[in-house]
Amino acid sequence: MTNVLISGASIGGPALAYWLRHHGFDVTVVERHRGLRPGGQAVDVRGPALDVVERMGLGDRLRSMTTGMRGMSVVDEEGTELHRSTEHTLTGGDLASPDVEVMRDDLARLLFDAVEGVEYLFDDTITAIDGTRVTFERAAPRDFDVVVGADGLHSNVRRLVFGPEAQFVRHLGTNLAVFTAPNFLGLDHWQVFQQGEVVGGGVMSARANAECRVYMGFYGEVDFDHRDVEAQRRLVAEEFADAGWEWQTALKHMWEAPDFHFDAMAQVRMPSWSRGGVVLLGDAGYCGSPLSGQGTSLALVGAYVLAGELSVNRETAFQRYEELLRPYVTANQDMALKNQANGGQPTEEFAAVVSSFQLPGR
Repeated sequence: MTNVLISGASIGGPALAYWLRHHGFDVTVVERHRGLRPGGQAVDVRGPALDVVERMGLGDRLRSMTTGMRGMSVVDEEGTELHRSTEHTLTGGDLASPDVEVMRDDLARLLFDAVEGVEYLFDDTITAIDGTRVTFERAAPRDFDVVVGADGLHSNVRRLVFGPEAQFVRHLGTNLAVFTAPNFLGLDHWQVFQQGEVVGGGVMSARANAECRVYMGFYGEVDFDHRDVEAQRRLVAEEFADAGWEWQTALKHMWEAPDFHFDAMAQVRMPSWSRGGVVLLGDAGYCGSPLSGQGTSLALVGAYVLAGELSVNRETAFQRYEELLRPYVTANQDMALKNQANGGQPTEEFAAVVSSFQLPGR
């Protein structure tokens, strides 16, 4: 039986584990965190990614977890409403579309619970990959037939096998923090955004209005340690020190948030997603950035395609995976750059790009 190691237990990793088990593979997942990582922004499942979830038999459960947004407002620094819409939101797009918006951690839990017969190594990480031999920080070294890096923008697997991330990561000039807070604005399935010249972001209610997720972003490229969370909080606090609207209240909640996450908006562009018996999935190999609105969907589709190709022919699987998926990935990454030039709003071609991929019938 083919033995596969997946690094990363967020979205792409558990989705791939599901499909590999479906095809009869032996699967181990290693995750740096002590359990499933909490928090994260609202994510969207669209187009062929919805078909993937339906084929997993999880469509109804996914839709039951929707954020249920009714609309959004845009305000100025004094809190005066400049615009409102009950037709679309900044985080989820067109409210009349079949797309499903859920919180990232809810989707991660849904996928995790759907997988059976998978070994999870939590609170551990890969320290070396030598051919088929994998060395861990805690677990004993083991041999695997295939190693998959599904470990995000700052992929450890990519660094170990392909080289420093500076070769592949393209900063898009914006940084974003996301964290959970009490629903301090009293929002009812609603989101409010405020954008200044340098800083901005928004607040959206979550979990039936019991809490909210706060987005705080600012322009410019900054040097930071992506493992040093407290330094990241200080960086956000400095940038928002003089910001108006409700940002000072948001900062107070930021210091207490157990799930604070901060990173640059960036893309990963690589000439190849595989080397030897190692292959990359999702953001690790082809991050589109939040500006694409497609990161989660690309990971779900990529997991389905990769598992399907491995089930057909392991020798040609990586090549076929890339041949099938790269045009779709490139179209979504290019669309993210157009969205950025359009002030962060999806361009008219967004829906066409989303639906342009046809899932193989595995």
